[in-house]
Amino acid sequence: MPDATVKTRATAKTRSTAKTLEAPVLGTGAGKTVKLEGGAFAARFNEPLVHQSVRAEQAARRRGTASTKTRGMVSGGGAKPWRQKGTGRARAGSSRSPIWTGGGTVFGPQPRSYTFKVNRKEQRAALRGALSLHAQRGSIAVLDAAAFAAPKTSQAADLLDDRGSSARLAPTLVVLAPEERDAALSFRNLARVAVLTPENVGVADIVGAASLVFSQTALDALTARASGEALAPQASAKAARRTSKTTKAAEPATAAEQPAPAEEAKA
Repeated sequence: MPDATVKTRATAKTRSTAKTLEAPVLGTGAGKTVKLEGGAFAARFNEPLVHQSVRAEQAARRRGTASTKTRGMVSGGGAKPWRQKGTGRARAGSSRSPIWTGGGTVFGPQPRSYTFKVNRKEQRAALRGALSLHAQRGSIAVLDAAAFAAPKTSQAADLLDDRGSSARLAPTLVVLAPEERDAALSFRNLARVAVLTPENVGVADIVGAASLVFSQTALDALTARASGEALAPQASAKAARRTSKTTKAAEPATAAEQPAPAEEAKA
């Protein structure tokens, strides 16, 4: 009986996810939609994995420049404040002791890196889970970036108003391709709206946004990145370099590089 219940819940969850694999297109009425790829927008949301990726991204953004001086770094304090005996005071060897005012700091922060590694497959899985959560909630929309002939904030505001009056009050992440500059300049002036390129979007940005708005180019690029297809050109380039190195190693030596015959060497 418990197995049947779990199976029923899983089936219901799959059906609800399948219904949300479409995103409306802003500015074209209520009928036009864009289909979302199931490989990137129908994945399971793994909360511990997403939490780990968010922590890694936020830790990588830290400068790590906090610094304090130990007693050896503070200037002064080379002379003994008073003699060892006969004054009635406590013994003191330096005025830069950590227990003195103006002295050094014990175990204070030092400049360091806070980054830690998250495997590439885990990063992509967390990205798919965050995107799938938005797809399940129906908080993804697509816009036509070509409609912006010039930067115009009012046009961008009207597009966001198509999603409802409450959409402008919640944090919105707009993902645009680098060449869609006019649309990016239009959206970045709006309050509670962040504009990023597909290459710079992180799991923390997606989780922190209440709604996502993509251009078609950015949607394709982020889908390929979440599915791991964006790494194919890099892999092929590495394979080509390995092949060229192997070919050069297998090539016979040229006439200049070949050793001289024994007779010519004797002469």
